[in-house]
Amino acid sequence: MHASYSIAQLTALNFSPPEMIDLAARTGYDQAGVRLLPVVPGAVAYSLMDDKPMLRETLARMNDTGVKVFDLEILRLDVQFDVQRYLPFFEVGAQLGAKAVLVAGYDPEQGRLIEHYARLCEAMQPFGLSANLEFMPWTAVNDLACALHIVEQANRPNAGILVDALHFDRSDSRFEDLQRIPAKWLHYAQICDGPALRPDTHEGLIHAARCERLLPGEGAIDLARIWRNLPAEVPLSIEIPHDRRVAQVGVETWARQALAATKAIIEPL
Repeated sequence: MHASYSIAQLTALNFSPPEMIDLAARTGYDQAGVRLLPVVPGAVAYSLMDDKPMLRETLARMNDTGVKVFDLEILRLDVQFDVQRYLPFFEVGAQLGAKAVLVAGYDPEQGRLIEHYARLCEAMQPFGLSANLEFMPWTAVNDLACALHIVEQANRPNAGILVDALHFDRSDSRFEDLQRIPAKWLHYAQICDGPALRPDTHEGLIHAARCERLLPGEGAIDLARIWRNLPAEVPLSIEIPHDRRVAQVGVETWARQALAATKAIIEPL
């Protein structure tokens, strides 16, 4: 059984949710991700919580095309985290039929981060959403071992770990830790490639992750080994932003190339 394929919002960041659904339908994806909350204050996001006409349009496009919304972005666990603020986000997620939420940990106090993550899982569960903690080298959850500890301590049924191939490689996470993730925690995974030469600053890592990812097979990340350690049925989110190349070929061509390159790596496994 091969995984389903979803196009991540970051692959086409300037596309609104209804446009993401149409893009996915035109380019052969099963599902799409949408960014309802910004990665940092003021960054691009599409607040369907506040824009009801756009929400209705998104639902209509989903109905017309058969493409589903799979994941929602991005929920930040920071020092000021208050789960009550996110109830409208969860409600819209349920309306969209989404299954997963990307969660990023920015609170340096790990005990509080674990407590807030556990509360988040509890609040999301009635809406049918999983809380997928993504480890990123520049955050408080900087590698897979840290993510494993937090999710283990939280011990909630809808908890999960989001493995992003780029962050797995750049954080020097271990394949032994990849094998430790219970299948029930793997709700989806993100694929891309990256060059052998790694940025040596957090700023460089962030820029590469948001603006310069490579198509699977173009770089030096051992994607086949990563995916051999994940269940075959784990849904795949194709997250491959590359500002310069997208400007050259267009978003639709880039989305098609990303899907074809991903299948070339995944389907022979």
